[in-house]
Amino acid sequence: MIVTIDGPAGTGKSTVARTLADRLGFQFLDTGSMYRMIALRAIHFEIAPEDQPAVERLVTECRMDLVDGVILLDGENVADRLRTSEVTRIASLVAQIPRVRELLVQRQRDIADSNHIVCEGRDQGTVAFPHAECKFFLTAQAEERARRRQAELESQGQTVDFQALLQEQMARDQRDADRAVAPLRPAADAIIVDTTSLALHEVVHLLQETIRCRQPYSP
Repeated sequence: MIVTIDGPAGTGKSTVARTLADRLGFQFLDTGSMYRMIALRAIHFEIAPEDQPAVERLVTECRMDLVDGVILLDGENVADRLRTSEVTRIASLVAQIPRVRELLVQRQRDIADSNHIVCEGRDQGTVAFPHAECKFFLTAQAEERARRRQAELESQGQTVDFQALLQEQMARDQRDADRAVAPLRPAADAIIVDTTSLALHEVVHLLQETIRCRQPYSP
């Protein structure tokens, strides 16, 4: 069974998806981290995100494996390097490259082929897994999403200006919504959940109960 959770940054997708997968006994796939990994590689090799052929080569040359809910990049866990502001900015740009999305979507499908999976991202229910048994789209007010992101960065020791973060987030939302390939939008059959005033356990419970009602499964 495939469960997709899409939505913009700061809605709690990753935490909700990881917790939900654990509750259900499913694998968890953070597809956003795959784009961040390409951004990390681009920064390391000093490749500009506008250099599409070079970025595309990075995707074809790297290996990504899902192990216990963590995607390893060439056998290495790089999760602690994927959440910086620079990686976030570059990831949003490389994600607009059609061939990059095509290659990474295929990898996501390959991973899901042999697993019950909860995957989260921006195009899971619309592009990667249009026939998923259960689809969700998480939303939240812009200011609340920026506050959550600020708290996340500060917990990592980074000091960020709230207004600058809010503007950066809004710009990213616009890029995601306007891109020609796989724009950010809910699937026609997705359940939309506003997480602004909901606690984590409330969101997870809502999704879990919906899944149980819709489709019996055997993890």
